[in-house]
Amino acid sequence: MTPAARLSAAIELIATIDAQRIPAAKALKEWGTAHRYAGSGDRAAISGLIWDVLRRQSSAAYLMDDASARSRVLGMLKLERGMDIATIQALCDGGRFAPDPLTATEEAALASRSLEDAPAHVAGDYPDWLDPHLARVFGDDRAAEATAMASRAPLDLRVNTLRGKREKVLSRLSHLGARETPWSPLGLRIELGADARNPGIHAEEDFIKGAIEIQDEGSQLAALFSAAKPGEQVIDLCAGAGGKTLAVAAMMQGKGRLMATDSDKRQLAPIHERLSRAGVHNYDVRTPRGEEEVLSDIKASADLVLIDAPCTGTGTWRRNPDAKWRMRPGALEVRLKDQAEVLERAAPLVKGGGRIAYITCSVLSEENGEQVRAFIARHPEFSVQPPEQTAAVLWDKAEAFAEAALQSAEGLLMTPRRTGTDGFFVSVLRKA
Repeated sequence: MTPAARLSAAIELIATIDAQRIPAAKALKEWGTAHRYAGSGDRAAISGLIWDVLRRQSSAAYLMDDASARSRVLGMLKLERGMDIATIQALCDGGRFAPDPLTATEEAALASRSLEDAPAHVAGDYPDWLDPHLARVFGDDRAAEATAMASRAPLDLRVNTLRGKREKVLSRLSHLGARETPWSPLGLRIELGADARNPGIHAEEDFIKGAIEIQDEGSQLAALFSAAKPGEQVIDLCAGAGGKTLAVAAMMQGKGRLMATDSDKRQLAPIHERLSRAGVHNYDVRTPRGEEEVLSDIKASADLVLIDAPCTGTGTWRRNPDAKWRMRPGALEVRLKDQAEVLERAAPLVKGGGRIAYITCSVLSEENGEQVRAFIARHPEFSVQPPEQTAAVLWDKAEAFAEAALQSAEGLLMTPRRTGTDGFFVSVLRKA
């Protein structure tokens, strides 16, 4: 397919998503099934266009003064892809399979309109009901912060030190353009172009042998801030598929006791195979069974309880732009209840001098600082310890990174704009 034909397909798909109100991933899958002649490069390029429209759909509609599928695609080409009018005109020449030529109104909008006077939620491309929530965190910077959360994320990898060293893995992945991440001592980064396909990481020998895992640099750093050490008893209360469990296991160097569980046993399904591939042996995965408390034998003995809390996921918008437009206020209320419950579950597990590492992939203060303050009010035996102090023994960039992040009395917040990572909040709570 030509670039112009791909653009036509993207306009058609955006119109389908609008009309049928279906998730973008489902629309893309159905389109691929119905257009089997399209190669993998075509599908990747069209997917890239769709996701970029969803990233910038509010600002693109504002720029074009029109919210139609075609207008949002055209506006995105200028805002996200940085195309000038001549380049867009060349794609929309009305030829075979190409979009119709630009109208005079479209040319005028592309030439003269800007986001200079756009409301913050429009310029930042997020639902307007979230504006007061983001204003509480970022103030006048909320549009700039949200714009950074709308850009495409790189592909980050974490080197598993139980299986290999970063410098050796880096040399073996040079054919993918991998380089060291700026902050994480374990990270590798592969930058992806607008039309790029995700590289086949799962087919790489280092992945098969457990030397690398796909994990955003922010998630890697969140695990580092927990400062898990060899010989400790560590509990991952919201282990899910095991991303941070694996990171913590490597920090423990195979020494100590690592327990992993999750309230949703379906989320735990991949964890056994992942732990085995990573060379982790000192683990105990506890699968919930009905109302039974799977950690009933643990009484104030854990050195560390890791809480990768269920949250709204606002910090991961650049990886899942479709989610931000489907998010509703009720989702926040549900997550706040879930977070309070898991914090209450963690408190009695921690021994004196032990700690809770509370982590969310959200940028909302209700899920972060406010949740921590409410917990300490209920449990005054806990106090906030600056995460960089906790991690300094393991990571020499901890203090510098904390300066780049947005700090508060309750912890630190990473954002794409400030730290180049996904949005993560980390608070380390130490028990007296």
